Amino acid sequence: MAEEQRRARYLEALGIEQWVRRAMPAEVSEADTPAISLGESDWITLQACVRNCQRCSLHQTRTQTVFGVGDPAAQWMVVGEAPGVDEDRQGEPFVGAAGQLLNAMLAAIYLPRESVFIANVVKCRPPGNRDPRPEEVVQCLPYLHRQISLVRPLIILAFGRVAAQNLLNTETPIGKLRGRVHRSGALNTPIIVTYHPAYLLRNPGEKRKVWEDLKFARRIFVELSAKT
Repeated sequence: MAEEQRRARYLEALGIEQWVRRAMPAEVSEADTPAISLGESDWITLQACVRNCQRCSLHQTRTQTVFGVGDPAAQWMVVGEAPGVDEDRQGEPFVGAAGQLLNAMLAAIYLPRESVFIANVVKCRPPGNRDPRPEEVVQCLPYLHRQISLVRPLIILAFGRVAAQNLLNTETPIGKLRGRVHRSGALNTPIIVTYHPAYLLRNPGEKRKVWEDLKFARRIFVELSAKT
């Protein structure tokens, strides 16, 4: 009951009415999910590369790099755009008001923050929280691709235009990318696109669309889990 009450508060934060949870299929229970074996040295090496990176000019203004956080064997991966001022200060993606809203969005589909892996396209904060420039993305995107290959998520949630367009290598507007399953990368990983939490803070009327995207992602995840 306490879990449902917490979830009701998360849904309220999204500005939507509560929906009734159906029993999850046995195929997607944690007990039936095989563990993914990852080389710890691979993560250590990648973290060191990101921490010491000077590939673009963003290293000159950063406080620290923002590598990513969460379960390195997660079935869900969240990809955002770039660190903001709070992320640059704390060294963790999606903190502050946008991070709190993201946590509520994930919890609304029964995903505690610690159960997913969260990363950004760009690992250093662009000055003034501007969008990362194409040349900055080009230098940083291989780090994200390596993270995806190590995590091997069953599904990726791409939050925001920068994340969606760069993961999918397209210039199609985010509004036209929503509502479909995209696949990309060497692993052909399914990607669901939706709006960034920071955008929702500025445009709360769009929360309904994101809720539809999250429910869609959950349905696709259940279908994928049944096939594995």
